[in-house]
Amino acid sequence: MHKNVYLLVETIIIFIANAVLANYLYATLYQQSIFWICYIPLLLFQGLWFYRIYIVGHETAHKKLFPKNLKLNDAAGTITLLPLLVPINVYRKIHYFHHGFNRKDEHTSALDTFVISGKNKKIKTIYYYIIWYLSVFFGGFFLHSLVSVILFLFCPPQLAVKISPAFKGWSFKDQGKAILLFAIGVGIHILVYYLFGKTTYLLSLGFPLLSFAWVLSIMVYIFHYDTSMGDQVRYNVRSVKKVPILSWILMNFNEHATHHQYPNIPWYDLPIKRTALPSDFEIKNQNTYSYFKAIFNQLKGPHIVYKD
Repeated sequence: MHKNVYLLVETIIIFIANAVLANYLYATLYQQSIFWICYIPLLLFQGLWFYRIYIVGHETAHKKLFPKNLKLNDAAGTITLLPLLVPINVYRKIHYFHHGFNRKDEHTSALDTFVISGKNKKIKTIYYYIIWYLSVFFGGFFLHSLVSVILFLFCPPQLAVKISPAFKGWSFKDQGKAILLFAIGVGIHILVYYLFGKTTYLLSLGFPLLSFAWVLSIMVYIFHYDTSMGDQVRYNVRSVKKVPILSWILMNFNEHATHHQYPNIPWYDLPIKRTALPSDFEIKNQNTYSYFKAIFNQLKGPHIVYKD
């Protein structure tokens, strides 16, 4: 079996198994205090598994899941991303822009950087620190992503490209496809709620989506936080060391520096094709190889650029 076929089967089976186990725990243990001891770790795992789904979508956005059959590739990505309410063509547009302009300057694709000018700089600084901590540690990056998706679903293409250059070439046809995919995703959530009831929906999709919102937000920028900034965008990144369970769940996403230098390498080849950053970027960006230190480093707050 091809590795990516196995990946899809594994992802779907464990997604379903997580939902079944969550409902089983609720049915058998909810009235007992041990329920929360068992359920909270499972809920965290569900959030991480939703992140796995997100990264499967990432592979399809790069056209790497089935590179010899792009229709199959996009169909797999479309179906996989439906529970996350993410249209594959919106994902691809935003992610390609990330690769092309990652941390090019303080105004472009540097999520940890805020530019302050004018009066009340101290108040603005406090405001941006609050925004940063809410974004990273309280699900804000997920909320920002969801709002962005909805905005570009219904924003006229001519206006969309003015809001974000990521949507250069975005057409009404692209927009219509994205709206349809988003509607199908919402429909799946409604259907599960209608067929199986509120409790099953919350345990299978609702609460895991909230867990994913938190997991995504604390982890989505750890490979770029406080790294270099400039025109050589593929080097403005870091990798972290393998943590066996996380690397399995997140499909070797820890090899992020290799991915940004060679985005066509499939997930399963990243460890064996590991490529170090050029020395100048290595010194600046590889200030940690620890997943967990990379997460907690974000407590230092955002990078503030003051301009008159």
